[in-house]
Amino acid sequence: MRQGTVYLNGKAIPKLRIADFTIPLTENFNAEKCGAPFVDVVANVQICRYPRFRETLPGGRSYEVLDQAELPDRDDTGLYTIPAGHIFVMGDNRDDSGDSRFPAPQGMGYVPLENVEGKAVVNFFSTDGDAEWLKPWTWVSAARWSRIGEGF
Repeated sequence: MRQGTVYLNGKAIPKLRIADFTIPLTENFNAEKCGAPFVDVVANVQICRYPRFRETLPGGRSYEVLDQAELPDRDDTGLYTIPAGHIFVMGDNRDDSGDSRFPAPQGMGYVPLENVEGKAVVNFFSTDGDAEWLKPWTWVSAARWSRIGEGF
């Protein structure tokens, strides 16, 4: 990563600004969790508005990512050489992902292939990050219904 841009084998992955990602503020995802600079009001409803981008890999596959701020420890990394038998994973919320850019416990480091069970083809369930396993009633209010069943 250099200045928030992913480089794959020395080449920049194109990053195009698209419509902001918005989510209504709720009891589960409030203004404090959103972050003051990202709180907005639309039609008298408080929302969280994050800058969203589309990255396109060589070969044409693309995906959406969030990039909220310039954070040197996340946006400017060293080079990674992935050991044989491992993969490198990076989250779509670039400023708030515990991914392979960071060793445990902050992230997950490189993932051994033996820990990969299969290919993701559908998003089974998605929450705004505030559901609690021991409080099932929070699962419903934290669900991101528009992402459930979404294909990859």
